[in-house]
Amino acid sequence: MLVLITYDVNTTDLSGQKRLRHVAKMCENYGQRVQNSVFECVLDYAQYRELQHKLEKIIDREKDSLRFYTLGNNYKEKVVHIGAKPSIDFEGPLVI
Repeated sequence: MLVLITYDVNTTDLSGQKRLRHVAKMCENYGQRVQNSVFECVLDYAQYRELQHKLEKIIDREKDSLRFYTLGNNYKEKVVHIGAKPSIDFEGPLVI
């Protein structure tokens, strides 16, 4: 399923800047950045719960926020992209 992850991390102090980098790095391990604080991740349910749990441990619930949008398995008909930063088709052929 495609999961869209968005986050807002308070970076007014050094610990917030560290959390922001840690959240971004964790999301990069599971998907592709499509905007500054937005990632698209093709995951099964176990991977989704694992990532959600890992991100929850990173953020400060009093200062930061995470949003997870599950678009399901038929996501290709639900996503329209216009402009720069073309998407990668993770389920398409791999060319090396």
